[in-house]
Amino acid sequence: MKITKFVHSCLLVETPDHVALFDPGMMSESAFTIENLARLDDIFITHKHADHLSTPFIKKLVTKFPDVRITSSPEVVTQLAAENITASTTPPSGAVLFDSPHESVEPLFPTPEEIGIHYLDVLSDPGDSHHFTEAKAILALPVTAPWGSAIAAVKLGLQLHPRYILPIHDWHWRDEVREMMYNDFEKIFKDVGIQFFKLETGKPVEIQM
Repeated sequence: MKITKFVHSCLLVETPDHVALFDPGMMSESAFTIENLARLDDIFITHKHADHLSTPFIKKLVTKFPDVRITSSPEVVTQLAAENITASTTPPSGAVLFDSPHESVEPLFPTPEEIGIHYLDVLSDPGDSHHFTEAKAILALPVTAPWGSAIAAVKLGLQLHPRYILPIHDWHWRDEVREMMYNDFEKIFKDVGIQFFKLETGKPVEIQM
């Protein structure tokens, strides 16, 4: 499985038989070259916030891949329908949704509906949540946010103990801080047998399952 991060929470997940894109938000659009993508079977959007859902980005993807399946929450399905983009709350074969509520963001703004996704029984993406109880071998872990903390992320990773952790939701950090925190995370998780990937935008990692 090849996984490439494109800023913040956007992950491109490629296998010989499936290609999926997770949370193509506004921070990720400029870093992603659609022309270089030859195949796209699925788009998964955990919730409607703009850092996870850029409608212009989605439109460009659908223009190139008109048969792509889009799976998301009811709120997002309704939002995309208003733009004549078809999405569904029913996941495709190979994906299972799990309970992963968005952390409270009130009183800044209303807390949105959110879905967590288990993909190919290998990768779990919880969106903006530190309150979920299940993870496959690869966990996309949100590491910092206005609604959460790096400490909470580390504790959750240790509790769920996947084989691999991919850091997401880190746009809020300066590059120097990100590097420092990634180094700390790598050591903490290595000590308990978890491999932490210090992802860089546009640089894929290969995970043998």
